[in-house]
Amino acid sequence: RVGGFSPKPTPVDELGPGEIGFINAGVKTVSDAKVGDTITEERRLCDEALPGFAPSVPVVFCGLFPVDTNEFTGLREALEKLSLNDASFSFEAETSAALGFGFRCGFLGLLHLEIVQERLSREFDLDLVTTAPSVVYRLHLTDGTEMEMHNPVDMPDVQRIEYIEEPWIKATILVPDEHLGPVLKLCEERRGVQQDMSYMNNRAVVVYKLPLAE
Repeated sequence: RVGGFSPKPTPVDELGPGEIGFINAGVKTVSDAKVGDTITEERRLCDEALPGFAPSVPVVFCGLFPVDTNEFTGLREALEKLSLNDASFSFEAETSAALGFGFRCGFLGLLHLEIVQERLSREFDLDLVTTAPSVVYRLHLTDGTEMEMHNPVDMPDVQRIEYIEEPWIKATILVPDEHLGPVLKLCEERRGVQQDMSYMNNRAVVVYKLPLAE
C-alpha cells in the first residue's frame, strides 16, 4: 500500500520525486530501512540500486555509560529511539573495566556529540558518564596487515607497527582581520598546516589542514 497525508493517510497509486508519503512493507524494524536504501519488490527485483546514495560515516567516537548500572536497559532503548530519526548516529555495546556496561557511539563531530548527549539527558532523563572523544586511527603492521584502532587499549606492541595514519580535515575559516593572529596561532598549536589565505570583504579566508583529533 502506498499513500500520502492530506492530512489523513490517503491511498495513492504512486509517489514521485519530491513527494512525501508512506508505504506498507514487511519491515519489522524501522532501523532496517536506512536513508538512501532502494526499496523493491521481492518477486520483481530491480536490476540495481538507485545511484548517488551513501550512508553517513561517523568520524568521532566516545563511550556513553549510565551512572547507575541499572539504567543500562533504559540507555539502550533511548539510543534505539534516537537513532530512528538520526541516520548519522551509530552505537554498539561496549564494556569497560572501570565504568561497566555501556555503548560506544559514533558522531559526525563534537557538536553532534553534544546534541545527542543533551537529548539523552533532557528527553530520557538519563545521567551519563561520557569518555573523551576520539577518532579512528589506521595502523599498518610490519606483517603487512592493517587494523583500525578505536580505543587506545587495543594498541598493539610498538615493534609490530610499521606506521600509523590519522584522519585529517580541510578547514576553510572566515575570520575578521583583527582576530586573524589568534586564530592562526590556535591552528598552528593544533598541528595545522596552512594551505591558503586570501581576503574577502574585510575578512580573512584561511584554508588549513587540521588533524581531526584536534
